Amino acid sequence: MPHVALTDHSAAAPQRRADEVHALLDLASELADKELAPRADDFEARAEFPRAVLRTLGRAGLLSLPYPVDYGGGGQSYETYLAVLEILARRWLCVAQSVNIHVLSCYGLAHHGSPEQRERLLPEMLGGDLLGANCVSEPEAGSDVSAIACRATREDGHWTVTGTKAWTSHAGQADFYNVFCRTGGPGVRGLSLLLADARLAGLHVQRPERKMGVRSSPTATVVFDGARVPADRMIGRPGKGFLIATGLFDRGRLGIAACAVGLATAALEHALAYARSRQQFGQPVAEFQGVSFLLADISTQLAAARALVREAARALDAGADPNHVTAMAARAKLFATDTAMRATTDAVQILGGYGYVQDHPVERWMREAKLLQLIEGTNQIQRVVIARNL
Repeated sequence: MPHVALTDHSAAAPQRRADEVHALLDLASELADKELAPRADDFEARAEFPRAVLRTLGRAGLLSLPYPVDYGGGGQSYETYLAVLEILARRWLCVAQSVNIHVLSCYGLAHHGSPEQRERLLPEMLGGDLLGANCVSEPEAGSDVSAIACRATREDGHWTVTGTKAWTSHAGQADFYNVFCRTGGPGVRGLSLLLADARLAGLHVQRPERKMGVRSSPTATVVFDGARVPADRMIGRPGKGFLIATGLFDRGRLGIAACAVGLATAALEHALAYARSRQQFGQPVAEFQGVSFLLADISTQLAAARALVREAARALDAGADPNHVTAMAARAKLFATDTAMRATTDAVQILGGYGYVQDHPVERWMREAKLLQLIEGTNQIQRVVIARNL
């Protein structure tokens, strides 16, 4: 797909950009319908990671959308990228999450790496065949990154990393890991970011977690037992890890919010189709107020969630004050994931007994929606972030 240069200020440029975005969204919809929807139920039932599907999306350019064209990215706004995530999540949340995880794994290098690092490493990371992961959380450190204990010490041109990272998505499938670790004293000022190759000696992926939902996406603990990361793989200066993590969290929360909107949309569409076709007492159940009001509420909350996501994305694209973006991303994540939880739960209710069995996907979507309220900071943490930014 051709990219419009950001320096193109001709009168026709806005229309060309709009046409490019429409073509991209059409491509995402086509891939979601043909490559994702037919596989989702089977892969989730077998807890099998769809690596081949991710390669297909990568070669179509969907794993690099919000990054510069010069390095192999799509040159798209974050608003457009999130619209693509929403489309993918309507068909298969696991794949949308994986796209989001990989895009986030490139953030540190793309925004905080040196020109030499970006030139050397970023094109391959954005090329479509590799997958990345972020190692942030630990058994005793979740949203409180100041409690990170994983430590890296400088030795002979390497950083030797020792520690344990928990809840790592793509663990065992990733080709590289962003490791947030302690290179200095206590607190956030002692944190740094290292980009570690998955093949490093001393990097050990543990047994995948047995999850309620999104089972085809592996989540596991990663143990670093004296793993030696070359010194030139530190992203940014020592002590910059917290600043990088802050930008990562904002973008991660927006990605999860977009996925939640997609999941809620799928639930609404399925419940509406069922309610129109299901006959009781001589009429479709959609005609009964108890059902129609549920559908009306889902539709309203979904529209509000999508608007919050787009507003936050536009603020990010416009370079708004970082504290403002942080609060907006937290609001979007909080509202959109709560909306997805309610939409999927109500969809099960509308289908009645049919909603509780695996013949319909709404029971799986309900289990998946719960995850979205937990990852990238629980929704209680989002309320803390919002309150602090008031």
